[in-house]
Amino acid sequence: MSAFGAGGARAEETIKVGILHSLSGTMAISETTLKDAMLMLIAEQNAKGGVLGKKLEPVVVDPASNWPLFAEKARELISKDKVSAVFGCWTSVSRKSVLPVFKELDNILFYPVQYEGEESERNVFYTGAAPNQQAIPAVDYLMSEDGGGTKRWVLEGTDYVYPRTTNKILEAYLKSKGVKDEDIMINYTPFGFSDWQTEVSKIKAFGSAGKKTAVVSTVNGDANVPFYKELGNQGIKATDIPVMAFSVGEEELAGIDTKPLVGHLAAWNYFESIKTPENEEFIKKWQAFKKNPKAVTNDPMEAHYIGFNMWVKAVEKAGTADPDKVIAALPGIEQKNLTGGTATMLPNHHITKPVFIGEIEGNGQFDVVWKTDKLIPGEAWSKQLEGSKDLEADWVKLNCGNYNTKTKKCGGA
Repeated sequence: MSAFGAGGARAEETIKVGILHSLSGTMAISETTLKDAMLMLIAEQNAKGGVLGKKLEPVVVDPASNWPLFAEKARELISKDKVSAVFGCWTSVSRKSVLPVFKELDNILFYPVQYEGEESERNVFYTGAAPNQQAIPAVDYLMSEDGGGTKRWVLEGTDYVYPRTTNKILEAYLKSKGVKDEDIMINYTPFGFSDWQTEVSKIKAFGSAGKKTAVVSTVNGDANVPFYKELGNQGIKATDIPVMAFSVGEEELAGIDTKPLVGHLAAWNYFESIKTPENEEFIKKWQAFKKNPKAVTNDPMEAHYIGFNMWVKAVEKAGTADPDKVIAALPGIEQKNLTGGTATMLPNHHITKPVFIGEIEGNGQFDVVWKTDKLIPGEAWSKQLEGSKDLEADWVKLNCGNYNTKTKKCGGA
């Protein structure tokens, strides 16, 4: 057995890659799969000979859905384990928790989940959707004739930064489209919330005013299971009040009775049901890796697939895994996505993505009912928000994540 196989490799013989995903607590339902996806991608790359002639060595930690612990574990990965990059986080509060660590220790975070935008950090690469790649197109669809011509809106979220900021953007966007205050209801519940009776009654009452009503849901984690169950209990069908979810994908649906969810919607940039040779190969490899023919794939997994392959290409382009050099090499790197297009890393550290709207089917998969005809570039700053609309992120020409186009200054002011 080689020294590497025996775990006796010296640090300089391998390139270490950190995996920072919750394997316990409220977010484990979503994040455990991402840890496994990273292990598969790393194993696959090693089978091709690694990177720059070195094997990649995954270092897995469990931040346990505990936001301050994310920062501690990030510090441990960078300072103690000497990783060259980290793939991790799901919630925005976990990402915000680790940001200062990545800046201080000058490392790279690949963040694979759709989020609220209003951020562009030099040390972070955002491979999930910005609001203009998920939230805004989803609302446009619901407003359209195809989407039912929605007139009343329930913005239902978990109480933390991602839902609050996204809903601020959506509220401003809806008002710009002529929606009145009394036709918007906004509500928040804590992580892990399970007693949905009162909340769902409120939604039902709000939807009984004779105007087409829809719910836009930024409910995260395991609270989704009792939420949809209660919708079913109270007889709310997708044909009456559709729920458009931004954080419910194939993985979240895998372990639950999908009957109450059939016909409800989700907006993502990838669905397992999309037929392309790349996707079929990815699904096959994933099911083999998991030794489970029923294992499902989802959007944040594709984001890690894109981000990881972009990182490999950037390391090869830079000729080193040194984070500084890799950060500089990443913008402009292209990687085929799994749905038939090619993602490009932009100067604002976001990527180009297609947008799909899927209807939940009885088997826990999605039937794509709408999609963009081209890839949408991710916008770091939302045009809908007062403090953001004049800001531009460009780490190539401006070397700044929040350049104010009015004052011509970096720093947002």
